[in-house]
Amino acid sequence: MQKLTPEIYFKHVPTVIDMNIRSELYSTNEFTFAVAVILSAQATDKKVNEVTPELFRVAPSPAKMLALGEDGLKQHIRVLSFFNNKAKSIMGLAAALMNDAGGADDNYKFPKKYHNRDMLMKLPGIGQKTANVVMNVLWGAPNIGVDTHVFRNSHRYGWVGADANTPEKVESELLKIIPKKYHPIVNHVMVLHGRYICRALRPKCGECPVAKWCTAPDKII
Repeated sequence: MQKLTPEIYFKHVPTVIDMNIRSELYSTNEFTFAVAVILSAQATDKKVNEVTPELFRVAPSPAKMLALGEDGLKQHIRVLSFFNNKAKSIMGLAAALMNDAGGADDNYKFPKKYHNRDMLMKLPGIGQKTANVVMNVLWGAPNIGVDTHVFRNSHRYGWVGADANTPEKVESELLKIIPKKYHPIVNHVMVLHGRYICRALRPKCGECPVAKWCTAPDKII
């Protein structure tokens, strides 16, 4: 039987994914989306979305986030893991973006110079994974944000080996084996497929469009 290759996967899995949804994280502009991605580390999108509507109502721009203050921000996000560190990162991000035009704009957009991963990663709170997700979702860049779903299922399908033990190593391997035409949708498709169908526990193999090619050891027949 033919193995589950990236070509087969990305040809069939999007048929069960809403391709109009680029991210399930709530946001109101480019700044708040970056904040939401920072908050999502070690937290589910559902949990993040419980706190961000009110937070982004009062602090939708770098200027208003700074006005809210670190303690005020913590009051909004204290139910999330590592909220102290996240608050510090977000306030640092807001301060850095205030140096550029548009810092007070409720419809904030990152200046063009940040449409570059190296430049984006110079901002506080923006690591490689966050930068990849921001660039992919906001600007359609062919970067792969390796979250828990992408990391898990890349190993589950045998696309990467055991030595690919960091998100950075997984991304490097995926960029080599996944055809370039699919790079812009990799994160979106693998995250939603991994969240709702190819789950860590009790995967819904009966609903999976690539089940007949899948040889994962924990496949439910």
